[in-house]
Amino acid sequence: MTENQIANKIIGCALEVHKALGPGLLESAYQECLFYKLVKEGFTVEKQKPMPLVFQEIKLEVGYRIDILVENKVVIELKSVEILNDVHLAQTLTYMRLGGYKLGLLINFNVSLLKQGIKRVINGEL
Repeated sequence: MTENQIANKIIGCALEVHKALGPGLLESAYQECLFYKLVKEGFTVEKQKPMPLVFQEIKLEVGYRIDILVENKVVIELKSVEILNDVHLAQTLTYMRLGGYKLGLLINFNVSLLKQGIKRVINGEL
């Protein structure tokens, strides 16, 4: 599957989770439910994937973690906040750049309609 095909399936799963749970929960609750749903759909999924920072010749394990990585291709950064801002976007782009991933989804579950809380993030050509 391509990154776009995977992303479309992820969005469908996220919509199901949001429809069942609604807004107002902690990010960790949405993460566990979306992880479960994606695994159930047959995807290879990693949650809280460590993301080291490489600076010159050293590899720094400084605690960066991708919320969810699907098929080793699509980064999912989850939020449950009043409003997404530039820092959230920068965080997603940083994880994508550090891992060499082309596509990310920044998803804020703390909205009435989930489609208003989803941002596709592209790093390079897709």
